[in-house]
Amino acid sequence: MIERVREDLAAVLSRDPAATSRWVPFFTSPGLHALWLHRFAHQLWQIDALRWPARFVALFSRMVTGVEIHPAARIGRRVVIDHGMGVVIGETAEIGDDVLIYHGVTLGGTANAPVKRHPTIGDRVLIGAGAKILGPLTIGNDARIGANAVVVSDVPDHGVAVGVPAKIRVPDAVESAEHADPLIDPAMWWI
Repeated sequence: MIERVREDLAAVLSRDPAATSRWVPFFTSPGLHALWLHRFAHQLWQIDALRWPARFVALFSRMVTGVEIHPAARIGRRVVIDHGMGVVIGETAEIGDDVLIYHGVTLGGTANAPVKRHPTIGDRVLIGAGAKILGPLTIGNDARIGANAVVVSDVPDHGVAVGVPAKIRVPDAVESAEHADPLIDPAMWWI
């Protein structure tokens, strides 16, 4: 567990220029605290008799951090929720490794039946502030979702989705560096 905490702190330090030491996110990052509480709630959720306590842990986490994550959601390693306030991650959502999520993001469902109704997010995805990804769709590895985009269809690997509803673009492999879009160029992920 201590190794996982170190990994989480290193992930925040590598993606958040405001985090000047490990102590800053350890004590003051609501997104990080929400992920830690979620891991505990998720472990409880795996035991049928402990699902009510899992929901209370999730409720406590939401009240303290402003991030709402259903205890059944599956979240990978080194995920960073930057700022955190207003993030909602639904019950059947799945998030891969090394994902960066900004504030106000919703990974929401579109059905009222007990089926897969929330998105699946691949590895190394960036989800901009206020983005809404709705339904049981798939966001491919290394994709970028623009701020305030409303995504209602699958996004392929390396795709970029922007707008309402989101238009999806896949960059050309031969796109010149001179005209590279910073949302597409993985070397410029921080923009």
